[in-house]
Amino acid sequence: MENDKRTIVSHSPTHSEQSGANTARAYSFADLSSYSFTDRFLIRAADLAFFILIKLIGRTIKFEIEGWENWEATSREKIPIYTFWHNRVFLSTYFWRRRRIVVMTSRSFDGEYIARFIQRFGYGAARGSSTRGATGAVVEMVRLMRAGCPTAFTIDGPKGPVYAAKMGAVLLAKKTGHPILPFSITAGKFWEAKKSWDGFQVPKPFSRALVGIAPVIFVPPDANEDELKAKRDELQKVLDDLTHRGEAWRAARP
Repeated sequence: MENDKRTIVSHSPTHSEQSGANTARAYSFADLSSYSFTDRFLIRAADLAFFILIKLIGRTIKFEIEGWENWEATSREKIPIYTFWHNRVFLSTYFWRRRRIVVMTSRSFDGEYIARFIQRFGYGAARGSSTRGATGAVVEMVRLMRAGCPTAFTIDGPKGPVYAAKMGAVLLAKKTGHPILPFSITAGKFWEAKKSWDGFQVPKPFSRALVGIAPVIFVPPDANEDELKAKRDELQKVLDDLTHRGEAWRAARP
């Protein structure tokens, strides 16, 4: 009998398959098996609590929008890098929901429940690797933007100082060629977390909010260190202007 000779071909993932896997991972809940039973329970409880709270209050807010044409002009041709202050996360999460925007989260207890509740709103989470930390998350955001995903930065986070722009969005814009889209959301009435480093704001139900969206900022792919700092300073000024306009709008309200 003739020997049955069969060739076994091993299949290595193609670039497109790897890209698809990275994208799917960003929008999927992470495995919690490394956490204790108590921590798994608390992560899931915090996840649901924040999701429900943001959804219920967000539905009652009346948004006024300035600069929507800036978002429209950008989105027709480019993928924006949304950039805003950390203490505006609550309303920002609700306003920009269901746009598959990827945000950076840490590999920690807090990072896990934050990743889960934003994923419920249609966001993605870039965690990077456990060994590379924030650097790994930025690398992951570059990959996801190249796969067509928009991204977002709380530009003074995660620990401040408050209202001081950091370099993350500028570096991502340089590496990807996509523009920074600064915005701010000012709640007419809100509760402030006095003990948090940023004075985190939770809007009061049935209040109004002003969404201010600025023109985009482009960063040249060959920008040197001085040019990068100049772009960060430009971003700082634009966000400061949006904040001041929002404060003036709130002060003028009855």
